[in-house]
Amino acid sequence: MDLKSLSQYLWVVGIGFQAILGIVLLCRKAWKTFPLFVSYFTVGLASSVFIYAFRQHKAFYFYSYWLMEALGVALGFAVVYEVFSNLFSAHTALRRLATVVFKCVLALLLCIGLIVLIKHSPLDARGVASAVVVVEEVARIIEVGMLMCLFVLSSAFGLHWRQQIFGIAVGLGIFIAVELIAVTVWGMTGKAAHDALNVVRVLGFNTSLLIWISYLLAPERAASTVELPEQSQLEQWNQAVMELIRQ
Repeated sequence: MDLKSLSQYLWVVGIGFQAILGIVLLCRKAWKTFPLFVSYFTVGLASSVFIYAFRQHKAFYFYSYWLMEALGVALGFAVVYEVFSNLFSAHTALRRLATVVFKCVLALLLCIGLIVLIKHSPLDARGVASAVVVVEEVARIIEVGMLMCLFVLSSAFGLHWRQQIFGIAVGLGIFIAVELIAVTVWGMTGKAAHDALNVVRVLGFNTSLLIWISYLLAPERAASTVELPEQSQLEQWNQAVMELIRQ
């Protein structure tokens, strides 16, 4: 089996995984708790089916694919925000401080992205495809940086991750990290490694789907006393930040 056939086979397998995840989300009524993640998944499923059905129409496939990619990236940012909101929902003051830090990191990542964009100068004669790849590379850099910031903040404040929200974050992190590596390598090699990169990207997405299915199917377990930080410590953090805000 050549790489192109393998990629298409894995794509079909991924659509099957997405169907399973859709059933899990419906059974769990996940749209009530994670509406943005459900929207992200719905667009991803529709995109996979639609693009696979029209893969033989090259021009239509090209523009449809990158349009869906752009929508997926935008909803990916929304899912990161939803994870952030769920993680800090119980601690108002910590959430305010984390929001400030999060915005500063986002501004820094945007500056880095702008530098990458200028360095690659995607609007030159290399064509539309190269330009779009560079723009996606910048977007993936920002997404990866935001998720890393989220994990660092939660670790710094000693916050406990709920099992399902952790699964969503990890699955999304794996997917966008693989996407970042793939588009970066594609920008360096061009079409020479296109088929191999497609296989890697689909494998990355399928891995994320399996993680989401596993975590959403698993019953939410209570955190042990070892996993939870002392409540008094969290309250001290929260109170200290609240007093700082009031000054």
